Amino acid sequence: MTADQIAALFTRPDGSFLCARWNRPAAPVIFGLADETLPIFRAAIRAGFAHAGHPVADTDPEMGSNLLLFFMRDWDEMAGIPDLDRLTGLPDLPARLRGSSADQYRLFRFDEDGGIRACLVFVRMGGALADAHPAQLAETLVTGSALSFARKVTPSADLAALIRAAYDPVLPVAATDPSHALRLAARMTRQ
Repeated sequence: MTADQIAALFTRPDGSFLCARWNRPAAPVIFGLADETLPIFRAAIRAGFAHAGHPVADTDPEMGSNLLLFFMRDWDEMAGIPDLDRLTGLPDLPARLRGSSADQYRLFRFDEDGGIRACLVFVRMGGALADAHPAQLAETLVTGSALSFARKVTPSADLAALIRAAYDPVLPVAATDPSHALRLAARMTRQ
């Protein structure tokens, strides 16, 4: 991947750049999946973060869980999530998602140092994802939650190398200058 390709992954529609990684262990919780599917997702989460060299914990001392994955057949089911407005800070989120063709939505919260504090992932399984293989879907969701990607990403060897590079402890947990993509590209060539 070139530095320009990397920068594009973290450049938001308003033109701002943000590349942030988790600065605390990810403590996942999954809602709305059948019991037989949960081990697949738990294993994918642990494997994805282990690949990045980042820990996964059972709980976060401040928040309990900080990686929340919600699965539903359609966006109307979001009405059943307690305190959704307070959780997301977006009172119109269900209406916005119903009005779009999105099959998933990801929302990050950040610590004072810019590192990822929490990630909320909402997945509508009634649409294009209805026939998705659980392991493939799990890998996609974990990949998209590992860094503050500005757009939907698809797992690949290049993306795995980028995530490993971003978790290099000598790099800052968050960067807002697009030149950070040059540092990531340089680390990817050394792996």
